[in-house]
Amino acid sequence: MAVISPSGTRESPGTPDTPKQSARGSRFRGRGRRWIPYAFLLPALALELLIHFVPIVLGVAMSGLRVTQYQISHWWDAPFTGLGNFRIVLDFDGPTGKALAQSFFVTLGFTAVVLSGAWLVGMAAALALQRAFRGRGLLRTLFLVPYALPAYTAVITWRFIFQRDNGMLNHLLGQLGLIDSNPFWLIGHNAFWAECVVAIWRMWPFAFLILMAGMQAIPGEVYEASSIDGAGPWRQLQMITLPLLSSVNKVLVLVMFLHTFNDFSTPYILFGGSAPPAGDLISVHIYQSSFATWNFGLGSAMSVLLLLFLAVVSACYLAFTRRTGHES
Repeated sequence: MAVISPSGTRESPGTPDTPKQSARGSRFRGRGRRWIPYAFLLPALALELLIHFVPIVLGVAMSGLRVTQYQISHWWDAPFTGLGNFRIVLDFDGPTGKALAQSFFVTLGFTAVVLSGAWLVGMAAALALQRAFRGRGLLRTLFLVPYALPAYTAVITWRFIFQRDNGMLNHLLGQLGLIDSNPFWLIGHNAFWAECVVAIWRMWPFAFLILMAGMQAIPGEVYEASSIDGAGPWRQLQMITLPLLSSVNKVLVLVMFLHTFNDFSTPYILFGGSAPPAGDLISVHIYQSSFATWNFGLGSAMSVLLLLFLAVVSACYLAFTRRTGHES
């Protein structure tokens, strides 16, 4: 039936959409909305490829070349060695492979000490500030200061603290009567423990921040019910806090492991770019092998092996935590 519009023209009424047309339209709109998050992620993905993956590809390509200071401006024309650089690096009877193996084991020990120490200090601080009390916000801010400080500022301060003659540590230990002479903290075997202390001091606020955020998600009623049942603080930690923080700890331990194993700022600033054997972390060792000896092909081979090691460890860790999560 025709309808007369106010202007006097005849108009036929529109046919209402059928259910099939409505479903098709909503499906099309749903598909369009589904692509919106990916469109927002495209700039970040492009920058990630540019900043991380492109250097990785170039490093893998350079590991098969004999690149020195003479070919660095046109490194792609350097002589091809195939797996020659890897054979030198993995020859543990040779000087290069032996030094790399020693640096690798030093880094493993450093990572184990720093990871466990930072987690324990961060966990203790998070437990201490779990319940609300007056001044808790101020303490949280103070605890995050080591993490907020720039790496150079934090490490160079510790470098002055560890000085033999004018350092604060030797002065304090001498005042307490714990030492008779001023020991060297930045050379010899003490260098390992010195850089561990600095790394723990820089890392534990990060563990504290993540663990504290995880504890805020635990309902207070659970602790109240356990207190009524007679559970003390230690029992609550074992039966409530740690099990409910398991998912947080899985991610935290992996992130801290990767960050600590690749730590470059701490040894480089603390020892002035040339770490003693006891504190020779693998990141600084690769840097010295690449830029001190100008053997970029050899340094690239070391970097590729380090990347493969971290990838395998991360994959095994994720598979193990996923399996234990399913079993529990």
